[in-house]
Amino acid sequence: MITLNDFKGQKPAWCPGCGNFGILKAFRDAMVQLNIGPHQFTIVSGIGQAGKFPHYIKCNTFNGLHGRSLPVATGIRLANHEMPVMAFAGDGDCYGEGGNHLIHNIRRNINVKLFVHDNQIYGLTKGQASPTSMEGMKTKNQPFGVFSEQLNPLALAIALDCSFAARGFAGDAEHLTWLMKEAVNHKGFSLVDILQPCVTFNRINTFEWYKQRVYHIEPEYDPEDRVAAFQRSLEWGERIPTGIIYKNHRPILEERIPVIRERPLVKQTFDPAKIAETLKEFY
Repeated sequence: MITLNDFKGQKPAWCPGCGNFGILKAFRDAMVQLNIGPHQFTIVSGIGQAGKFPHYIKCNTFNGLHGRSLPVATGIRLANHEMPVMAFAGDGDCYGEGGNHLIHNIRRNINVKLFVHDNQIYGLTKGQASPTSMEGMKTKNQPFGVFSEQLNPLALAIALDCSFAARGFAGDAEHLTWLMKEAVNHKGFSLVDILQPCVTFNRINTFEWYKQRVYHIEPEYDPEDRVAAFQRSLEWGERIPTGIIYKNHRPILEERIPVIRERPLVKQTFDPAKIAETLKEFY
């Protein structure tokens, strides 16, 4: 029987009141409810406050470079696609430095679950604007306000036909737990953009700001209607939808590669003699 105590990691060094605590709680609850133990999955993370996530939860983990969590997650899945793989990243980490990897993982549809801590700021490096910072927002190195248009990660994902695209809110742990479970159970690349207030460097998008705007998508909404999903993804400002915005059902990358379709790479036999035979072609 899996319990919350099984996931106890290091003591978090996040700021008191940080939205990351709600994400940590929701994920632990999701794993317990799914009855998935710490040894049964792997978390990959990059650099940033979100990148510290696997330090604070007991699991298999790989903590890599800024923006490069998805290449590592891809490698793990191709080596052993029986192992569930989750990637945790920040908005700067994933949508900035790692934006190219996000685009191509969506396109390939590898069965990785990506949870983005979207606080609309660079928290670890002390408050610079990120791709999701709102236009006009003033920061330490944007004293005249952000000039660039705010990135809309869900609209981008749906435009690329992402297999599962959702939005959660760190201040609504029960709903976020449900979203995480749905993402883990979905067969295909899953993006969950999580609105995560930064209590130190983002004084605009606070818990109170979000609570006045976020709402759960109505039960009758059809997330498989791509056109309606794209329209819903454009909502931002006075009303911000949370829930499963879009999902589809298409073959995952692991099923399209003949060599690993039937058996994970780590379970296949290795014959050094075949390598020696192949090398003879280069003599």
